[in-house]
Amino acid sequence: MSLLPPLTAIGLMSGTSLDGVDAALIQTDGTRIFRHGPALTVPYTAELRARLRRILDEAPQLAPSDPALLSAEQDLTKVHAIAVEKLRQMAPDMPADLIGFHGQTILHQPGRTWQIGNAIALSAATDLPVIHDFRSADVHAGGEGAPLAPLYHAALLHDQPRPVAILNIGGVANLTLLTSKGEILACDTGPGNALLDDWTFRHTGIPYDKDGRLARSGKVSAPILKQLLAHPFFSKPAPKSLDRLSFHTALQNIAVLSPADGAATLVAFTAETIARTPLPEQPQAWFVCGGGRHNAAIMEALTQRLPGQVSPAETLGWNGDALEAECFGFLAVRSLYGFPLSLPSTTGVPAPQQGGRLSCGGITPWKAKAVLNTKLQYNIA
Repeated sequence: MSLLPPLTAIGLMSGTSLDGVDAALIQTDGTRIFRHGPALTVPYTAELRARLRRILDEAPQLAPSDPALLSAEQDLTKVHAIAVEKLRQMAPDMPADLIGFHGQTILHQPGRTWQIGNAIALSAATDLPVIHDFRSADVHAGGEGAPLAPLYHAALLHDQPRPVAILNIGGVANLTLLTSKGEILACDTGPGNALLDDWTFRHTGIPYDKDGRLARSGKVSAPILKQLLAHPFFSKPAPKSLDRLSFHTALQNIAVLSPADGAATLVAFTAETIARTPLPEQPQAWFVCGGGRHNAAIMEALTQRLPGQVSPAETLGWNGDALEAECFGFLAVRSLYGFPLSLPSTTGVPAPQQGGRLSCGGITPWKAKAVLNTKLQYNIA
């Protein structure tokens, strides 16, 4: 158990669904959670979301100095700064010590991960130290760089009967399993909301399938689902991770279907890939977070396909929309204190791996002193 003092962190997450910035306050010492603060979401404008979506398609060929990329990075950093300011106004009794800034992932491949977002500019705009670049150290050490939520999930589930799992359904789906032997196992399982969002937008002009209405009005195509499940990712052993566009060719497979049947088939694809993830033991309970838990079609499919009880994160009193943002506040404190952010059983990294970088651009020294001196006082590297 950590004897380090708890810090109050603002966690920021802009996921692969490209819907906006989630921000949440959390008080933690990097091992225990002392308080969950308020949370909020600041949506991306349709124009910024469209720009980011184009960048996703172009990312493998983009240079870091590309003008369109830098312009989008500047604008999304401003949205993050707005989220920080709004959150601070909501919780004057929880003054933040630092920010955990994930940034917007535009590319995630074996051996390479790329998140955009200007940490120095965010630090200057908020007058707070910023921990960022959470994934690179793991990738450079030979890990997948994802998922990074398992250690936070383990802290959340510390008193739950095992085996138990947290299932996060964002643009990509991933799970954390706490086994009866005390292990923390994790991997990306397959598509989450990304394909369904893109399909729904293409056919309706609406950015997501609200309440699963489109999918629930259609029928699953078993032959096309079989084709989708033949993707080589599913034969790889865990730990393993995905990019938002890893299965984008699936939209070509289902192009022959009606909008409703295509949506139903994509929901079945998400649920089936989760159910087929090889696990050493099956969870007694699954707690679902992320945007996917709002989709009734996805939740119904999970209930039908998964052993054990399937429940939204709110069953345990959590805010399922805030967990990823909280996670990066938690990881920011772990980074500052020199604790590992990833394990061999979560990302495939050879040994527990530290990560994250500290930026203090524009901060007056006395503002950063409390956090930085805490690190120095305890001789944390």
